[in-house]
Parts: sequence; C-alpha cells; structure tokens
Amino acid sequence: MIIPEPIENEVKLLGGAEGIALRIADDEKIGKQSSIHHALSSSIRLKILNLLLVQPLCVCLIKAITKMPDSKLSYHLSILVESGLIRREKSGNWIIYHPTEEGNKYKVE
Repeated sequence: MIIPEPIENEVKLLGGAEGIALRIADDEKIGKQSSIHHALSSSIRLKILNLLLVQPLCVCLIKAITKMPDSKLSYHLSILVESGLIRREKSGNWIIYHPTEEGNKYKVE
C-alpha cells in the first residue's frame, strides 16, 4: 500500500494501522453510541425524551401529549429503551417511563 510520506511517518509513530485501530473504541461501544445517535435522530423521540425529563410518565399521558397512535408511540418508546436513554418501571398495573442517567444528558433547552 502506498501512502503519502507525511502520513506514513505519523502512522509509524502510532504503531501502524494496528496501533491506530487500538486507539478507537471497541465495536460494542461504537454500537452503543450508534444506537443513541439513531434514537436522537428523530424529533418525535427527542420530544418524548424531553417530556420524561420534565416528569416520568405513563403511556397514556405520553399519548395524550403527543397525540400519537399506540403503535407509533410503542415503536418510538422501544427505540428509546433499547438505546438506554429511557427505562420502564412497573408500578402496579402501570408502566412508567423514566429518563436514564444517559438520557439526562440530552435535554433540549
């Protein structure tokens, strides 16, 4: 492989391609970050997350505020849960959604 000389020298100082590869996050961490970015890429999910940052809520209140159909709301909530930005907590017959510590980082001001 032929690369420009200035880059080649820098790469050698870093331990070659292998040394550079060791300096980035592992696939698990990159996958987690990708999941968060995907969850935050939707204005609907950002709105839901920000509602929960004001107050933990049940689905019926999230639905009333967002005026979203059940299936669409369920889809967006599942993405937020899978990304680790919100969590579900059973309270009697209710499921209450709360922001996680990670989710608290993404309040829109």
